[in-house]
Amino acid sequence: MSNEETFLKFSREKLTELEGRIETCAAKLTPEQIWMRGAENDNAVGNLVLHLAGNVRQWIICGVGGAEDRRDRDSEFGARSGEDAVERLRAAVSEAVEVLRGLPHATLQEQRSIQKHWDLTVLEAIYHVVEHFSMHTGQIIFATKLLTGTDLGFYGFLKPAGVGGEKKP
Repeated sequence: MSNEETFLKFSREKLTELEGRIETCAAKLTPEQIWMRGAENDNAVGNLVLHLAGNVRQWIICGVGGAEDRRDRDSEFGARSGEDAVERLRAAVSEAVEVLRGLPHATLQEQRSIQKHWDLTVLEAIYHVVEHFSMHTGQIIFATKLLTGTDLGFYGFLKPAGVGGEKKP
């Protein structure tokens, strides 16, 4: 497998994995918890989910894939409720994965202008999205653990037998 294929495959898989973790978190939270803020200038889990959907759409689907960019970034942070946040994220990640699946390798070195002030290569844009997505997923996981008091089990396979983990066959 070429470096380009490895990079694109890893990016698709990481976005899909992280989106799944966000869905797991959202399923453990009540609607009130999803939209809870510590202070008015804090972001709720729901805002982060909407923000990630907007970012993935703007940077990969539009910036890399060429779709029309109609993002309203302020509305992502201004929302105070909304049952479709997780569905919007799922749809954005699914569409982005398809863009990345069909991306010719030579495109990775092409320049793109994103958000009207970021001039970078397609590879840099993809790397940015995966890093950004990872950072906010960590915030959502932390908030979910804090609000529910539970271990989400994402790394349970790393626990040795006798330390809260099941014995491996």
